Amino acid sequence: MVEKQTKKKTIPPIPEMQAKKKICSCCSQLKYIWKNYQGERFCQQCWSKQTSVTVAKPTVKQKPISRRSPKRASEERQYSLLRIDFLIKNHMCQAHLSGCTGTATDVHHKQGRIGKLLLDILKWLAVCRHCHDWIETHPKEAQELGFSLKRNSI
Repeated sequence: MVEKQTKKKTIPPIPEMQAKKKICSCCSQLKYIWKNYQGERFCQQCWSKQTSVTVAKPTVKQKPISRRSPKRASEERQYSLLRIDFLIKNHMCQAHLSGCTGTATDVHHKQGRIGKLLLDILKWLAVCRHCHDWIETHPKEAQELGFSLKRNSI
């Protein structure tokens, strides 16, 4: 049996690139060029002097990120009007917990205020400040009494 011999091609090593020294536009010396700026060549020393004196970054006043999106701002305007109507129609506290003042001043969102739940009147509860504080500080008990709903049970 005769074995075939395959010729392996050897790849020649790639020579490393060498930086060439060129004449600096500022000091007129033969040095490694650090920066090409507007057609001029600068060595590192001359560039550091140049940037600290003449080349300044343009300052662009950035627009601050708005606190709420235009869509959310529109929803909050609608909510403000709906809230007033809701509290006029439901002026008595619907929780009636111990220490209740009787007059509804707050709207409790049973399932939260995320997305469309902000404007969903069916998941609102008219409560006094005392009852609202209790509902917020005792979430498990409030859920058992039906004052709060789980957020994922839409």
